[in-house]
Amino acid sequence: MKPDLFDLTGKKAIVTGAAQGLGRGMAEGLMEYGAEAVLLDASATVETAATEFRNRGFACHALRVDLSDRNALQRTFKEAASLLRDRVDILVNSAGIQRRHPPEDFPIDEWDAVINVNLTAVFMLCQLAGKIMLAQGSGKIINIASINSVVAGKNIPAYTASKAGIQQLTRSLANHWASKGINVNAIAPGYFDTPMNTNINSENNPTRYGELLERIPARRWGEPADIKGTAVFLASRASDYVNGVLLPVDGGFLGL
Repeated sequence: MKPDLFDLTGKKAIVTGAAQGLGRGMAEGLMEYGAEAVLLDASATVETAATEFRNRGFACHALRVDLSDRNALQRTFKEAASLLRDRVDILVNSAGIQRRHPPEDFPIDEWDAVINVNLTAVFMLCQLAGKIMLAQGSGKIINIASINSVVAGKNIPAYTASKAGIQQLTRSLANHWASKGINVNAIAPGYFDTPMNTNINSENNPTRYGELLERIPARRWGEPADIKGTAVFLASRASDYVNGVLLPVDGGFLGL
């Protein structure tokens, strides 16, 4: 029998931003391949998501947390690790927020909010998980960057800065931890039909939507299911020699 390089049976995962969108899609993929997962999200709907997953037979837990609150982040991570019996094999940092303003009018408090959730909280979670993974001698950290780590969008200076930071943070952590059995990599999603992009979807901003669609060789926006396989790959033994990469899942957007 051939070994299943993607099997995650018995692995323990923490996924942030898992109540909806890409975070939920990736959490689903991990559990479909055998992982037990704790879903973290600021929304109360995270409990509904976990219940739906448990009804499908998955080992799943849910915790609400505001990742901009550093004390709450640390406390909730400790609780999540306890639910997983103090083992963390996989961390997926998917939670993120978006604010849109022209750069000359961008409110500094909204800049701080985006940087705190999209970058600072990610570093703190990597640090907390990294300590456990170093003691274990193994672990997989998957940070969610963006195509905006590479190209700048319109009216999103804080988001672009935060996602560029994620790319370099991922590389830095990989440099430190690759020799210690920890793989740190990043996924760069393109334009997905998720709540974060509601303001520029086909219904609310058909002009911008059309501009973006024209740029995507696949000629469609992504769905959460499109990112599941990438997350499973980076969480599994199949990626044991993959370190510090920024892996686009964008329908070819960055190839143009």
